[in-house]
Amino acid sequence: MADHNVLISSTELAERVDGGRPPILLDVRWALGDRHGRENYREGHIPGAVFVDLDAELADPPSLELGRHPLPDIERLQEEARGWGISEDSTVVAYDATGSMAAARAWWLLKWAGVPDVRLLDGGLPAWIAGGHAVAAGPGAEHRRGTITLTVGHMPTVGIDEAAEFPSHGVLLDARTAERYLGSEEPVDSRAGHIPGAINAPTAGNLREDGTFRPVDQLAARFAELGVTGDVAVYCGSGVSAAHEIAALAIAGIEASLFPGSWSQWSGDTRRVVATG
Repeated sequence: MADHNVLISSTELAERVDGGRPPILLDVRWALGDRHGRENYREGHIPGAVFVDLDAELADPPSLELGRHPLPDIERLQEEARGWGISEDSTVVAYDATGSMAAARAWWLLKWAGVPDVRLLDGGLPAWIAGGHAVAAGPGAEHRRGTITLTVGHMPTVGIDEAAEFPSHGVLLDARTAERYLGSEEPVDSRAGHIPGAINAPTAGNLREDGTFRPVDQLAARFAELGVTGDVAVYCGSGVSAAHEIAALAIAGIEASLFPGSWSQWSGDTRRVVATG
């Protein structure tokens, strides 16, 4: 059954804000190699949103053993979440300006940590602006500290050994671009290629041209064509865009596991076989 609680439209979000029921808004503008997220936030963001630094707040420090974006320590994540204003009864909406590619990391991570109501703003900041809604500039407003208590394991994950075995009994999706999957280019990690047995399913295929997610039937058809019928796990470069794939799968009614270390962990382990082509 399709999950109708993954997304929120800019229209519905505006209605909640105007009606005095604003959710906790997280601005997660980030892209690989782009460190200007906070500056972009200060130039213009949805009123009431708090900026979230993906590298610093949604991951532990990178390591060769665990990859570029290891899952954060749960106590530290809880402290960050309370600082963003999240409490047990909060609705949380994460957004970015790149089709939810970065915001999905916050969506998945908070769901994994037990926050019950987390949404992605479908289309992100561009959809908000296109709807004629106001933006605010500056460092952001003060907000009340939250009281949320977080615990791990509310979304399924697989480790590196499980990822190696996954194609023998399920479908392992590689959410990176075709070029990185094939091994024809690798801009950041130590080796080029993919996990043997993985199937390429670039996250861009989940979106329409305007950056909103494709309808349920189109997403379901896409994953059916990829052979997703039972167990499915997803990885990407470092566990960020794979969360976007998991959101798309959830919209289509399919539960999927995340391999958090992803290619950055796999390629850094010289004992692991790398497939190309």
